Amino acid sequence: MLPHLTEKPSYYEACDYQQKPPQSQDPKIMSRNPVNQTLRIVPLFLFWLLLLSHEGHSQEFAVPNSGSPYKNLADLDAGQILHLPTGLEVSREQMMDSISASRVIYIGETHDNIEAHKVQLQIIQLLTEKYPVAIGLEMFRRSAQEKLDLFNQDQLSDQEFRNLFHSNWGGGFDLYQPIFEFSKSKGLPLIGLKSTRAVENSFRSGDAAPGDTLYPEIDDTDPYHRAFAMSAFGGHTAKALEKPYRMLLLWEETMAQTVAEFLRDPVNKDKKLVVLAGGFHVQYGFGIPKRAYRRIPHPYSIVLPDITKIPEELKDREMKVEKVSIPLYAANYVWKVEYRVPGQNKVKLGVQLAQEKDGAVRIQSIGENSNAQTAGMKAGDQLLSMDGKTLTGVNDVLELLQNKIFDDHSTFQLRRDNQALKVEVVFKQRKP
Repeated sequence: MLPHLTEKPSYYEACDYQQKPPQSQDPKIMSRNPVNQTLRIVPLFLFWLLLLSHEGHSQEFAVPNSGSPYKNLADLDAGQILHLPTGLEVSREQMMDSISASRVIYIGETHDNIEAHKVQLQIIQLLTEKYPVAIGLEMFRRSAQEKLDLFNQDQLSDQEFRNLFHSNWGGGFDLYQPIFEFSKSKGLPLIGLKSTRAVENSFRSGDAAPGDTLYPEIDDTDPYHRAFAMSAFGGHTAKALEKPYRMLLLWEETMAQTVAEFLRDPVNKDKKLVVLAGGFHVQYGFGIPKRAYRRIPHPYSIVLPDITKIPEELKDREMKVEKVSIPLYAANYVWKVEYRVPGQNKVKLGVQLAQEKDGAVRIQSIGENSNAQTAGMKAGDQLLSMDGKTLTGVNDVLELLQNKIFDDHSTFQLRRDNQALKVEVVFKQRKP
């Protein structure tokens, strides 16, 4: 709250002016002259505005509601789309008309949320109806680009592409599969954004030297980015957090560099780039968007699929982040979605699996009264296939299980002591 103006010194005293207004002027005339009155009031106002702007970044000067100044996002229902700078609700078509003017469209995600990926696919599909589109993916490293190009040219098998995803990202292929299938059907280029493991390992070991071209140019001066990152890391001293923060900077600067390289390439001059990345990397714009813009200024938009609420059964997935005062909009648009994750029904086989060097999937141990034990599986069994699909790693089993519900059946091909076996598993809900 502003202090009462009568308690403050005059404009001349506040600005340390030594010369007062000429005494020969009639003060009555001065008071009746609206121009002179304005001259006295406006500088006083400007002075206090400047004074208050230097009091520090307190909560009072942050954008309310975590970057949504007009409406609390918690008050919106699934399916509603909000334009954050105006607080106006818009239709999907209105949002698309707006973001289509951008060269790069960043769509954040909660990685395990099915509904967030549906939003991403819808935006890609609608853009593709009018423009040539490429898709930038945090899930793939720059070193995967040659194989991503082969996939785009239909020269990489589905299983090889799945293995490529696992080696670059890990589990969760099924979450992105509809996007990959659409991109392949339309010939949309997929671009790996993230740094290679070799670069990360070298960076982590501290081998970087001044002017080293192995790493992207890194800017660590954004105070809001640092504060937001530290609040997300949480629970450690600032010194202990410095290394993970430097790695975060490497990831985001590498992804931004890849975006900039795409924009500079004449081959892409007519293409829109849709970037799919974790919401943390695009929210507030100070992650990938700002770092790409620093390299090559361009129009961009940020869309955040925002969760309505976290169901009780998924509360253990919630990330606790300390509130930070950030004077920025969280995005251009927020699209409210439910929170649904694969395997929410918690169907379990009831085994501990190990993946051997050659990719073989072997049962290490079996839970008492588990579905696997009931079906006759044993520790040491090698799982060859599930429902006719060859298993090339543990993640294959986990992803197939995600699509199962209680009382579903699955057929497994096993190898036990050089003997091939077929086992049928019924997925029953285990009693407490």
